Formats: sequence, structure tokens, C-alpha cells
Amino acid sequence: MGEKSGRHVLPYSDIDLSRWREYEHIWTDSLWLIEARDRSGGHQLDYHGNFVPQIATQTYLRYTRENDIVLDLFLGSGTAAVEAVRLERRLVGVELKGELVDAVRRKIPPALLDERIHILQGDSTSRETAARIRAVLDRMGARYVQLLLLHPPYHDIVRFSDLPSDLSNAPTLDAFLDRFESAARVGLELLEPGRFAVLVIGDKYTRGELVPLGFYCLARLQRLGFRPKAIVVKNIEGNEIGKGRTANLWRYRALAGGYYIFKHEYVMVFQKPA
Repeated sequence: MGEKSGRHVLPYSDIDLSRWREYEHIWTDSLWLIEARDRSGGHQLDYHGNFVPQIATQTYLRYTRENDIVLDLFLGSGTAAVEAVRLERRLVGVELKGELVDAVRRKIPPALLDERIHILQGDSTSRETAARIRAVLDRMGARYVQLLLLHPPYHDIVRFSDLPSDLSNAPTLDAFLDRFESAARVGLELLEPGRFAVLVIGDKYTRGELVPLGFYCLARLQRLGFRPKAIVVKNIEGNEIGKGRTANLWRYRALAGGYYIFKHEYVMVFQKPA
């Protein structure tokens, strides 16, 4: 922990612990009740499956400093990139779908694109993509990234494309977990020792059985060497209506089937050993 002029600054964030009472906007509880998606600062609700910007806000403030580099291996519609611009972080994002890459690039100010914000099209599980990320980091004058974001598809709940390398097309749960682990291994190698990784994931329910996808992914990250630091439960109240589901229908199904309706997902925090 650094100490300058009476300040007590953490090595991985701009939080000054000597002023800890001033950080009421930074959440430290493990239950996040988010009423609505933040649509300020350039954020848009324009793609199914993107995570709420508040997750990026909170994890950036807790685990990065200004000008640190964030690596998002499942960039999607670019929430992480837009928030990096807003909070003055740098970012390397990887997305499999070419049309999404083009859409995210249009959201980034031209002066920052390919300078502070780099958007790559590719398969995050491949060594070729890892090499391309390293080349970008070299141009940025960096060896490592300071925060890793992992927000993969929740297996086959939503099919995002017809591409065989898309994790949502994995033919089995084990195949999905193997591919996820391959991407996480790329991230582990590129993450600075001692810094943090954030996994945003939900569970699934199929053929009358709960599939604890989040905890399966947690186990794979542990196997790679990541150390679990926290599990946050974030509620997703209202998403059922947005997906065309009526509350009464799902309440009936839950009562009849003996299960509970998902209104949560996980934000799991890990640290790479120093």
C-alpha cells in the first residue's frame, strides 16, 4: 500500500483509504439491487445479453487506476469499452462477431480508437488471439493488463451466432466449460500478477434440473490458479418481462415444477497470485 503526503493508496486502485468515508458511491456489500440499467455516458440497451454498466463502474473503481488497461475477452456490445472511456481507463476488447466489432467501434470517440481503446475480432480461446493481444499491448507500451473481464454466454441459453467457435454453440456442458477455461487461460497469462479478474455469469435450468453454471466456471478458474476473493449476487428483476415472459406464467411454472425463478446472476471476483 502506497503512502504519500498522508495518503494511503491501494496498489490496484485510486482509492485513498485515509478518506474512506468519502467513497459512498463504491459498493462493498455482496448483494447488488440494481433497479435500472444505466443509460448515461454513452451506454445503450441495444443488444441481448450485455451486462449492466454499473458492474463495469464498480469493478473499475475497485480494481483499477486511471490509465490502467482492462482486457474484456467477451466484449459483446461494448459496455466495458464505453465505461473505460468514461472513467479514463484503457481497454483491449475481443469479440467474435464482426458486426458487433463494427458497432462497438462506432461508439468510441475516433481520437481514442486504436490508441486507448482497441477492439479486436477473434476467438478468445485461441493462441492466435492471445498473440494479437500481446502485439497490441506492446504498441501500448505494456506487458500486462490490470483487470480481466469475463462475461461469456451462459452456455446455450441464448444462441448468439451460428459460428462453431461461439461458446453458446458448445454441444455439451463440458465442451462449454473447456472452451471457457481456454479463454480464461489466455486472460491469466496476460493479467498482471497480483491483479484482479471479474466473472459475470448466471446459472441455467434445463430438463427439470438446475445447472450451477457460475460455480462450474468458478471451479475452472480455481483450477487455473485464480484465487477467489468475492461472490456478489446481483438481482436482475424485470428481465423476464423484457424477454416476453409474463410473471403469472412463470410463477405457475415455478409452483408446478418445484423450482424458483431466476432473478439473479453472479459477479465473481478473483485475484492472480502475485
